[in-house]
Amino acid sequence: MINDKTQCGAPFLARLQRMGQGVIRSIRLICCVFIGLAGLSAAHHASGQEPAAERSRRVAVLVDVDGAIGPASVRYVETAIAEAGERGAELVILQLDTPGGLVTSMREMVAAIIASRVPVAGYVAPSGARAASAGTFIIYATHVAAMAPGTNIGAATPITMGMPGLPETDPNKKKEAEKANEEKSSDDKTELAASKDPAKAKAVNDAVAFIRSLAELRDRNVEWAEEAVRKASSISATEALRLGVINLIAPDIEQLLGDLDGRKVVVAGKDETLSTKGLTVERIEPDVLTELLKIITDPNIALILLMIGIYGLIFEFATPGSIGPGVVGAICLVLGLYALNQLPFNYTGLALVLIGIGCMVAEAFTPTFGVLGIGGLIAFVLGAAFLIDTDVPAFQLSWTVIAGTALASGLILMLLLGYVLRTLGGPISGGVGGVVGNVAKVLDWSGSTGHVWVHGERWEARSNEPLEVDQHVRVLRIDGLTLVVSPGLSGPGAQQSQEQGV
Repeated sequence: MINDKTQCGAPFLARLQRMGQGVIRSIRLICCVFIGLAGLSAAHHASGQEPAAERSRRVAVLVDVDGAIGPASVRYVETAIAEAGERGAELVILQLDTPGGLVTSMREMVAAIIASRVPVAGYVAPSGARAASAGTFIIYATHVAAMAPGTNIGAATPITMGMPGLPETDPNKKKEAEKANEEKSSDDKTELAASKDPAKAKAVNDAVAFIRSLAELRDRNVEWAEEAVRKASSISATEALRLGVINLIAPDIEQLLGDLDGRKVVVAGKDETLSTKGLTVERIEPDVLTELLKIITDPNIALILLMIGIYGLIFEFATPGSIGPGVVGAICLVLGLYALNQLPFNYTGLALVLIGIGCMVAEAFTPTFGVLGIGGLIAFVLGAAFLIDTDVPAFQLSWTVIAGTALASGLILMLLLGYVLRTLGGPISGGVGGVVGNVAKVLDWSGSTGHVWVHGERWEARSNEPLEVDQHVRVLRIDGLTLVVSPGLSGPGAQQSQEQGV
């Protein structure tokens, strides 16, 4: 069919080369982005380094954790504690206002506080703040615990996961169970709860053991700590001081430093006496990587990044050499997968999301008139609903985002289906049928034979009429591996007559 094998393979090789170049450029750009972010983080850290004369000052480091406890919070606190040790700080003030957070992140933060060589004072502030759920464990882990007036602490019961935004049990059945439980003793209640929901009982018992160990380590109220986990008890700052949950109440940091002066604490197994009067308070701000981690570990952002990454790569492979979609897609996909790795995601949910996207993409290449597309859309929605496995509202996927990404995928699917249907109903543009009837350009000619260029390929041709180089001719038919061409380009009638005369 094609005389020149080298030129026959040229388009495919060129396409493959463009694809390889696009992938290489994507990898280079990803590396440059991460190197740049690391450089910014190092510059931020270097800018926080003070001269030796400045570091000789007695300082207290302030770390302000506001919002849900997650991977970004852990990095922020760990970095701040390490920097406080490098500066020779006398105290780390962990100012806390949180509704709770991820269990894994909370445990990592507690481990960092316990391992700290610098005393850590937990301070629930300002007025109106709270240390709920995971925040209760963190306050119990600090060497000294304080609260501002008008704050509260508690409600540390683990919650069983369900579909986000949906009730876990029927309200009527729940009321009947609560009424029946009121008539039982506390031991019976515990046994009944464990028998009905072993997974929840296991999580509660594990949390109770953990917070009791922290209370014993810091010599705080053990009984109320257990009550905060089992019964979700929550108390005010005044009540917390009376019960021995915290060590003091302070309206501001200046008062806090004054009240802490002379207090004895155990740091890394050694007794220390705090000397906090006259300390200069220096706030440590999150670095660039911490801020980036805070953004991408939002499950909604992580899902959007995954979608952009997957579709970007699909468009890049469909049109090699465009570079832009591939670069953006590769970066977004890497960031999205990294974010998921930091979150408690469900493998089943992730598998359903990938299956859904795969089915929608397959619909474009093997048209089933919507069967694969609709099935993929359903799988995607179900997978997104189960993707993040946590009860913390701040780390749950929004139904609005799930619906938005599903709608966007559906629109892309409709566009691809429309394109496929138009292609099926359109004229042939490739193969033998695509060559016949098209205009070719004469490359060389001698007598009645020569070579022409059509559809990016070099063909052997013949004609009953003499032709010239660079002359445009029309392909009438294919005879074996030779094209029969004619210089007549005036229309179908002329074409037919020329074909009959060959």
